[in-house]
Amino acid sequence: MWNYEKRLQFPVNIKETNPEIAKIIITQYGGPDGELSASMRYLAQRYTMPYNAVAGVLTDIGTEELAHFEMICAIVHQLTRDLTPEQIKESGFGDYYVDHTLALWPQAASGTPFSATTFQSKGDPITDLFEDMAAEQKARTTYDNILRLVKDPDVVEPIKFLRAREVVHFQRFGESLRIVQDNLDSKNFYAFNPAFDNPKSWYQNQQVDEISTCWQALKNACVFPV
Repeated sequence: MWNYEKRLQFPVNIKETNPEIAKIIITQYGGPDGELSASMRYLAQRYTMPYNAVAGVLTDIGTEELAHFEMICAIVHQLTRDLTPEQIKESGFGDYYVDHTLALWPQAASGTPFSATTFQSKGDPITDLFEDMAAEQKARTTYDNILRLVKDPDVVEPIKFLRAREVVHFQRFGESLRIVQDNLDSKNFYAFNPAFDNPKSWYQNQQVDEISTCWQALKNACVFPV
């Protein structure tokens, strides 16, 4: 259950419209490394996370990503509100306008629609956390790219805030990975999936497989008399 506050996590007050910049920033709404996919990824992964502390981190960050998604939408909306048909044509915003008018719709800067195929929920703690750390770094890189192109301080400041939060999220997922590793045999981080496999059963099956493999190799190497 969430408690919604009727204010943004960081204020967005853009004075000048700029649809060209909006076309770039919208990628952090529906692009492959955007806030929508991040929130869906983390809030889904928490259900198969076997460690409560890490599931709590996924819930916290997934919820915050929803707030970031709201900020991106506010930025895009304020950059495009009250545009005239002439401004739309001159800025190259016409393709988007024809399909969506000035409504918010998730897509990448390239115009590619949002797709859940851009992220994964694997059900393995180590696999998922490495994906999460990579996702935060890719989002941080995207914000770096945006900041190289945007000069309006009204846009720059909220984008800088979002970038800083991606760094914090990366660090928190790194700490979560350590929690998972501390709960596993340090020599067998990748031996089994603690969210799915029973470690004792897994090791027993491994021993049976190894014995069977050795016996088969022995039979192949030896010629038994008939």
